Amino acid sequence: MSEPATVSQRLDALPFTRRHTRLLLGSGVGWALDALDVGLVAYVLVALRQQWGLDAAQLSWIASVGFAGMAVGAALGGLLADRVGRRQVFALTLLVYGLATGAAALSWSLTALLVFRFLVGLGLGAELPVASTLVSEFAPRRIRGRVVVALEAFWAVGWTLAALIGYLLVPASDDGWRWALALGALPAVYAIVVRRGLPESVRFLLAKGRTAEAEAVVRDFEASAGVTSAAPLVPDPPAGAGRGIWSAGLRRRTAGLWLVWFFVNFSYYGAFTWIPSLLVEDGFTVIRSLQFTLIITLAQLPGYALAAVLVEVWGRRRTLAVFLVGSALSALAYAGAGTTTTILLAGMALSFCNLGAWGALYAVTPEVYPTAVRGRGAGAAAGFGRIASILAPLSVPLLLDAGGSGAVFVVFGVAFAIAAAASFLLPERRGVALD
Repeated sequence: MSEPATVSQRLDALPFTRRHTRLLLGSGVGWALDALDVGLVAYVLVALRQQWGLDAAQLSWIASVGFAGMAVGAALGGLLADRVGRRQVFALTLLVYGLATGAAALSWSLTALLVFRFLVGLGLGAELPVASTLVSEFAPRRIRGRVVVALEAFWAVGWTLAALIGYLLVPASDDGWRWALALGALPAVYAIVVRRGLPESVRFLLAKGRTAEAEAVVRDFEASAGVTSAAPLVPDPPAGAGRGIWSAGLRRRTAGLWLVWFFVNFSYYGAFTWIPSLLVEDGFTVIRSLQFTLIITLAQLPGYALAAVLVEVWGRRRTLAVFLVGSALSALAYAGAGTTTTILLAGMALSFCNLGAWGALYAVTPEVYPTAVRGRGAGAAAGFGRIASILAPLSVPLLLDAGGSGAVFVVFGVAFAIAAAASFLLPERRGVALD
């Protein structure tokens, strides 16, 4: 008779199977649709600046109000994920922000658009940390970081689609931006697929006493690997049951995580939400600025690919720090770029390094906490980061007045450097079983 094995031991012993692939693709498609929605905002701003005659302050509010919704959604989503399940919240958030994005396409005024963008943010903010937590809890520990980075790479796919739609559709007609947002309603349909096709976290099921359901999920994954086990499922030993994310054993990593999330969000969303508009501000045509943004966006994909390798070779912390330092240097290079070639090269380097950093950050975030608080810990870090997402677009007009686009990217470079320093407060969890 087989010896009893814990959840972690049984899941970590499996190879990467078709069930893992289905989970990764199912979560990844939702992730790409998220990026599609967020990425489209940059192109919508360019169109609305001309059609509605909006000034920089009004445009910054369109960007920031969505991030305000994301801050609230991330915190609530994490709490709900620990209470009702990862899969349930994932599907619900897709539904909420898909419907809200479709409604935003019908906006008749700035106020209406701001309301809809806040609702979009509620769903979007909750979905991202929940999806990464779900995938992390199933991935075998020897490749867990790589699998989560692969999930995060779907963000580049969605953002690239946003760049293509923004380049081809938004300038095509006065209603181009409306049609672009209408495509963002796709997550509402995909929510049905998620709800029916993805498994619930085994660790969550066991924590809620739903042992039979957990056993069925584990056996399903084992069957896909050709493994048969007659042993009963044994929960992992409790790791600090009842501890909060600011308890003595967790406060250092929580502080480090919150700082990294804050400053990465500030620089990333400040830069990539405004790059198309800043290029227009610097004298490029709308079509030319959208073309440059598309080229810069494509550099995200190799950044993810390299991060997926390095998180298992160097570890999460070192990979995160190196990509953040690269992001800081790239932002400073962009600040000093004065020609078409240097703007493109610096923008591509910034895109490459920053998205590699995001991959490493999403890999380490769920690993920092035990199962009982993993969802809320990841959600709280993401929610705190969204505060920076709100502040960043609002700060750009002020920085532009103070020193032009060069000053904007110098500030972003400093923020990346602070995030790199804060990453050393995080534990290294490469090859370690989840608590």
